[in-house]
Formats: sequence, C-alpha cells, structure tokens
Amino acid sequence: MAKWTAFPHDAADYTYDAAALKKKWTRLHGGDAEPLPADAKVLAAWALFHAGEFQKAYDAGLKAGGAGITVANKAMSIYANYLEKSEKTRLAMFMEVSERAEAQQAEDPKNPNAYYWQAYALGRYSQGISVAKALAQGLGSKVKTALETAIKLQPRHADAHIALGAFHAEVIDKVGSLLGRTQGASKDQGLLMYKTALKLNPASAIAMVEYANGLVMLEGDKKMKEAEKLYADAAAFDPADAMERLDVEMAKAELED
Repeated sequence: MAKWTAFPHDAADYTYDAAALKKKWTRLHGGDAEPLPADAKVLAAWALFHAGEFQKAYDAGLKAGGAGITVANKAMSIYANYLEKSEKTRLAMFMEVSERAEAQQAEDPKNPNAYYWQAYALGRYSQGISVAKALAQGLGSKVKTALETAIKLQPRHADAHIALGAFHAEVIDKVGSLLGRTQGASKDQGLLMYKTALKLNPASAIAMVEYANGLVMLEGDKKMKEAEKLYADAAAFDPADAMERLDVEMAKAELED
C-alpha cells in the first residue's frame, strides 16, 4: 500500500501510553461508544489512531483482528475523509471499509460499530459520487438501515445519531422533501438526530459542525447565525486526539468561508 499522508500537526499532546489511554477512554470514545478493549494489541492500535498515526493504526488493527478491525476501519475512514488528496483513492478506501465492516457484521452481528463504519464509509462514498447518484444505486437505504441498526444495538452511539441526522439533511437538501420521503428522509427526524447526538456527547466538535451543516441544509439562511455560533464553538474546542484536531481545523475553515 502507498504511504499515507502524515498527520499535519504536532501530536505530542495526543500520544498516550496504555495507562493514560485507559483513563481517557470515556472522553475519547464518547462519540463511537467503543468499549475499552481487553486485548493489549488492540489498545496499542487505538493509541496509534489517537496520535494521528493512521496508517500504523490501520495495519496494527488488521493484524490484531477481532476488535482491531474497528480500529482499522476508523483509521482508514478518518484518514480518507480528512487527509487523502486523491479522490479516486478516497472512494476506493471508503468502499474497502464498507466491505470489511459488512464482513465484520457477519462475524460479530451485535457490534454496533460494524454497522456504523459501513454506514459512515458508504455515506462519504455517496457524497463523493453525488448523493442523487448514490440514492439511485440504493445506497441511501443501506446507510439508513446500518445506522438504525447501530443505534438499536447501542442507543448512546452519538456518532451514529450525527450520521443519521446527516442522512436526512443530505437527502432533503439534494432531492427535496417530497422525493426525500420516498427515501425515508424527514426534516424533523434529522433535526432530532443532531440534537440527540449533542445531548449524548456535548464535548464533540464534529457534532457541532455537522449540526451546523444540517441546520443550513434543512432550514436555510434563517439558521445561518445559529450555524455560525456552532462553528465558532467547535473551532474553540480543545481537542483530545488527532481526529478531534482535524475536526476543529474543519470548523475553523467553515468560519473563514
């Protein structure tokens, strides 16, 4: 595999040994509700992920197997979303994650993150090829079903609530409320998902950014001030790991636009 682009910021503050990572676990995984792993190799893979060593985390997660597959899927997804420069490679990575997460579901059907990472990857892939095209290919229902399954298995999965809110918002934004209904998309349901995510995980920059994006898609310019306040709050956030640092940088970029 080609060498991935390096995390572009100082990761000293995000480098945790096993003991420190265990102490910080609840804070770092408030979004994905991933349980603290018993396997030391999986924990070590997570330490690489949090420090922004995404390719090493991916490799270590695959090598560890079991719960390590979730580390690999998250590392590749976050890397592809934020740092991969080639659109062709990004899309291929998202499809790889989707397929591996689907295989993980067969092995571990009660693992909410097996469904969440399939949905995340397919959602980002859909944005890359155009939401309308993705809906025509039936990917929308796959994303929605996977997210609803993740939430059913783990009702406190804040990131799945965010992603489901984004599903409703993106579909309505791209095809309108009427056609959106045929895809199971609802403005009220979308707003509820975002609000629930922030209640479950208030210390989440990405929840604020996605909610801001969703507000503008679902409510238009009348919610621009509220969206800007959410971007500002996210930009002022103190990140606890490399992924959150990338989220904060994205919020800053939104404010500058």
